[in-house]
Amino acid sequence: MKKIILTLIAAVGLVTGAAHAAGGDTIAWDKAPNKTNDLASLQNGAKIFVNYCLNCHSAAFMRFNRLRDIGLTEQQIKDNLLFTTDKVGETMKASIDPKQAKEWFGANPPDLTVIARSRAGHGGTGADYLYTFLRTFYRDDTKATGWNNLAFPSVGMPHVLWQMQGERRPVFEEHESHGHKTQVFKGWEQITPGTMTPLQFDQNIGDLVNYLQWMGEPAQNIRWRVGVWVLIFLGVFTVIAWRLNAAFWKDVK
Repeated sequence: MKKIILTLIAAVGLVTGAAHAAGGDTIAWDKAPNKTNDLASLQNGAKIFVNYCLNCHSAAFMRFNRLRDIGLTEQQIKDNLLFTTDKVGETMKASIDPKQAKEWFGANPPDLTVIARSRAGHGGTGADYLYTFLRTFYRDDTKATGWNNLAFPSVGMPHVLWQMQGERRPVFEEHESHGHKTQVFKGWEQITPGTMTPLQFDQNIGDLVNYLQWMGEPAQNIRWRVGVWVLIFLGVFTVIAWRLNAAFWKDVK
C-alpha cells in the first residue's frame, strides 16, 4: 500500500512538472479566431508566413502548389510567394543554413507544418497558443536576441514582426499570497508605435494563425463537411431501419 501511495505522489509530481514546463505558470492563452474557411484570411496568412517565417522555419510537408486550395492561382504563387525555390511543386524549405541557425539560436528552428496541432495543451488549442505567443513579445535587453515572450519565457526566437507591432513592455502588479510575493501581469505599455494599430496587428496575426491551422490539415474543412453529411445520412438511415424493423415484425407475436 505504501508503495502505491508513493507511486501516485511521484506521478502527480511528474504531471505538475510537465504542466509548468509547458507553460503552466505563464499567462492565460487568448482565444484564436478560427477562420480556416476564410480564403482572404488564409491568403494574407500565407503571405505573412512566406515573407517573415519561411526565412528560418521550414514547412517541409507542405508544397507551394497546395496553396491553390486557398484560391491562389499557380501564376500568383510563382509571382508572389516563391522566394526559396523556382518550382511551384517544391516543398516549403527555409532559406537559412541549418548550421548557421544552430550557431545563432542554439538550436535549429522547428518545422511549422503541424505546429498548430502539436502545441495544444491545458491552456487551449495549438492555435490559441500561437495567437498568444506571437502577440506577447517584449523588449528585453538581458536576452541575446533582445526580446522575450510572456507565453514562452526566454525563447530563443527574436520578434520578427516588431516593426508592425512596435516595442512594448509588460506591466506587472505585485500581489502577496500565503506569504509569497508574485508578479501578476496587468497589461502593456507601448514604448514605440508600430506600422500597424494594435487591432490591425491582431488581425494579421489571426490570419497567420489561421494559415498555420489550415497548413496542419488542409483537408479539415472538407472532412467536417463530409462528416456532417455522414451523420445526417446515418440519422435518416436509422429512422428508416427502425420503421422497416417495426413493419417486418408487426405480425409476429
